Amino acid sequence: QVQLVESGGGLVQAGDSLRLSCAASGRTFSTYTMGWFRQAPGKGREFVAAISWKGDITYYTDSAQGRFTISRDNAKNTVYLQMNSLKPEDTAVYYCVADLPLIPTPLTRDVGYWGQGTQVTVSS
Repeated sequence: QVQLVESGGGLVQAGDSLRLSCAASGRTFSTYTMGWFRQAPGKGREFVAAISWKGDITYYTDSAQGRFTISRDNAKNTVYLQMNSLKPEDTAVYYCVADLPLIPTPLTRDVGYWGQGTQVTVSS
């Protein structure tokens, strides 16, 4: 069992940066692929980024590639999402996830554990 708690969301202006953090509990954290999904108003949840248990393989959705960076610190049971050059279309609730397949586009049904989400709002 893994519990996930996100933090770091907020209201920013277009072009700003934010770093989301996800603190995980559970002794098996370091063995899981970790990631982030998001859900914009009126839309379904979509994949944003994923990172392998060693941190050596990452995947990003096209809209995040080049602007977002996922990383993890297994000693701290924490995964991060650094978001730069934010755009209004990045506005969404961001969910930390654990235990998902390490593939370019995992689906929501593939995810084992979800956090409760943190709101990110980008104003124009």
